[in-house]
Amino acid sequence: MKRAKRLYILLGVLAVLSVAAIAVIQREEHKEKIKDSGETILQIPYEGVTALSWENESESLSFHKGEDGVWTYDEDEKFPVSEEKIKELLEPFEEFAAAFVIEEVEDYSQYGLDDPVCTIHVENGEQELEIKLGNFSNMDSQRYVSIGDGKAYLVKDDPLNYFDAVLKDMLKQDEIPELETVSSLRFTGPETYEAVRIEDSGASYSSEDVYFKKDEENLLPLDPVQVDEYIRTLQNLDLSDYASYYVSEEEWSTYGLDAPELSLEADYTFENEDKENVSGTLTVSVSRDPKEKEKAEKKENSEENSGEEEEITAYARVNNSQIAYKLTAEDYKGLMAMKYDDLRHKEVFWGDTEEITGIDISLEGADYSLTSKGKKDDRTWTYQEEIETDELFSALKGLKADCFTEEEPGQKEEIRLTLHLDNEVSPQVTIVLYRYDGSSCLAEADGKTVSLIPRSQAVDLIEAVNTIVLGNTED
Repeated sequence: MKRAKRLYILLGVLAVLSVAAIAVIQREEHKEKIKDSGETILQIPYEGVTALSWENESESLSFHKGEDGVWTYDEDEKFPVSEEKIKELLEPFEEFAAAFVIEEVEDYSQYGLDDPVCTIHVENGEQELEIKLGNFSNMDSQRYVSIGDGKAYLVKDDPLNYFDAVLKDMLKQDEIPELETVSSLRFTGPETYEAVRIEDSGASYSSEDVYFKKDEENLLPLDPVQVDEYIRTLQNLDLSDYASYYVSEEEWSTYGLDAPELSLEADYTFENEDKENVSGTLTVSVSRDPKEKEKAEKKENSEENSGEEEEITAYARVNNSQIAYKLTAEDYKGLMAMKYDDLRHKEVFWGDTEEITGIDISLEGADYSLTSKGKKDDRTWTYQEEIETDELFSALKGLKADCFTEEEPGQKEEIRLTLHLDNEVSPQVTIVLYRYDGSSCLAEADGKTVSLIPRSQAVDLIEAVNTIVLGNTED
């Protein structure tokens, strides 16, 4: 009896081992059906595609191409669809290759293809294709894909890199042209004026000054660095987000763009790929959210300041577009920094110090003259004997506005310098610094008050002069 019992147990163990062996053999046979591929599994020419839709984990979107070749969003024909974005999405499928192929798939769930992370539908003439994107392979981080042919594929070019797109990614944005040369900037807003570009104007002692504010018959120099930075802000305007992709004329007031805070026009020219000059005018309107703007104005008028960084919601309209773009706070601030004081030179003297040939100085009731011989960087300077002027010129170039003002001087003159220049436009420039208060001095250039500067900068200049004319004060 005991021997029979043992026999039954051994037979049971043998049966279990046989089943396990068969399962292993079957699994090995199944593994043998995973093989290298490299073959092209899809060829979908863009020109033949008439409809495209997909469902990913965040959105379900569908588009179709009309007889006129224009793509339309199925949910709202007013949405401006970017054909370039459609092309970008379909590009991988023009020659879609698989790294590995798994034939006779028995269980799609092990590849995540029973519940795909994204399903793509493509209509190409009479052909309709469904492309499912599953999990990543643990071994080589390639995506499992099925195309409805009973197989599963591993692909190197992951379509989800493209089809994680949401609706705003499909927007046909207005294009900012190449602002290679801007000949005019016309502002209507906090200040209304025109800035023009004129080479060799004769209106500045700096040859680098090519931008000027038109002030009746006068041209007021602007800092080319500041203007170029403003143009870069305009050129790189972030139009990736929108508040509304279609705004009727009655709705612009919602965004403050019926009467914008700022309207600007830029006349531009650039050279295209065919070496032809292309000219045009770019118009941009800018406004802060009306309710937010009203709240900020009340806060400013009440002089309430919490010290916290202010949140800004702002919008823009490009040319006559029906899109209300949502601006970043940085872009809004950059565009609103268009006043004359924003774009003018902050330096009291912004010329080239190598053009200075002589300096007459009045300091504490005494007069001094520094003279030079030679040209440009080979120039040697003399005051009674040969001197070094690096410290003096550094202090001179360091005189920069804290704020601009037209206030007339009312206190003692601290120092006066007349700079003689090797310059036909302005053979000399006179700079005077006046005492103002404990922290500031008033700066005047050629008889006209220009700015308040930190008193420390005036002290640096006076000390540099004293080092030359009086010798080292510590000796």
